[in-house]
Amino acid sequence: MTSTAATSPAFLELRDIGKTYQISRTQHVVAVESVSFSISEGEFVTLIGPSGCGKSTTLRIIAGFLKPTSGEVLLQGRPITHLGPQDRCIPMVFQNYALFPHLNVYENIAYGLKARNYSEEVIAHDVAMMCQMLNLVGTEARFPDELSDGQQQRVALARALVLKPKILLFDEPLSNLDARLRLQTRAQIKRMQEMLNITVLYVTHDQQEALSIPDRVIVMNKGKVIQVGKPREVYNHPKTPFVADFIGNSNFYDVCVNQVGMHSVQIMLQDLEFEVPLQNCEHQPTREEMLLLCINPITIGIEPYSPDIENNQCRALVELCQFSGQAFEYTLNFGDASIRVVQPNIMGDAPQFEIGTEVVLTFHPDTFNLFRMEEPDEQRKV
Repeated sequence: MTSTAATSPAFLELRDIGKTYQISRTQHVVAVESVSFSISEGEFVTLIGPSGCGKSTTLRIIAGFLKPTSGEVLLQGRPITHLGPQDRCIPMVFQNYALFPHLNVYENIAYGLKARNYSEEVIAHDVAMMCQMLNLVGTEARFPDELSDGQQQRVALARALVLKPKILLFDEPLSNLDARLRLQTRAQIKRMQEMLNITVLYVTHDQQEALSIPDRVIVMNKGKVIQVGKPREVYNHPKTPFVADFIGNSNFYDVCVNQVGMHSVQIMLQDLEFEVPLQNCEHQPTREEMLLLCINPITIGIEPYSPDIENNQCRALVELCQFSGQAFEYTLNFGDASIRVVQPNIMGDAPQFEIGTEVVLTFHPDTFNLFRMEEPDEQRKV
């Protein structure tokens, strides 16, 4: 599946990139298959997917560390597939920082500038600017093993940014940091990108990270691009059950179509009738067709038990309650099935429903998504 191109002219473009590894005379493994997408100048794009989906392989092909088996990489309309990494000027920030242990902070940041034969005066000025911008002033004489993880990550970022690249690649850059430091560094990367107008392709497997900072999201699975879009679009309107599950950890149910109208489709779930907008259907459904219903757990309301049940409401029994600080996550008995519900802990006032409590659930059919029944090779859970 190929993505739609960005609205403005492509700055970076991948055309039908493939990467196959030969593991024996008769066996091979396809790591990336027919991957095509484009990124505009100054755009921040995240590439997300489960482990082994091909996202890091794709990034290394762009950087020049791997040669694709097929396809072409273009930068500003110029083919660069044949160029080595040293000739592309596309720096990458790695998960493990990749700092030189025998060089101090100043020398690590200055390394690329020295390799390009900049004068000592220019190097000193540019390194000082990076240290100022990334809060590294005072650490210049320290060595990597004398720095915290957060400081090491900022040095790695400074080493890349000091080259004033037009495009910058990130490969799981924050996975070694604790949650609080991840938030801080993530915001810092976004600020730097906007300030310097750098084009960024950022690989991560963290859904929250992938949705919070980019202009667009590219979702990959099994070596292919599955969906491309703005974060809100991908989250609210997933194109496949895989995306709905990977991005939203959704609930799935097999349902039958009762009626198809001009603007909505009527389905039945646990003796409840719902009118789902036709625009939320993957295809034009037909009467009595079996479909896969996707319900994002954040869209379901949960309230104390009441005997008065209204439309789009039903009773349920709490089986499990987990508190994450930001929300309560419930698993409930829902007729003859289970359902997950996430209740945001807004202002710390959200009530907690204990195990065994009967509650009322409120559904919002305009947030439902309907898909064809899954093919045998469709991967939903990851």
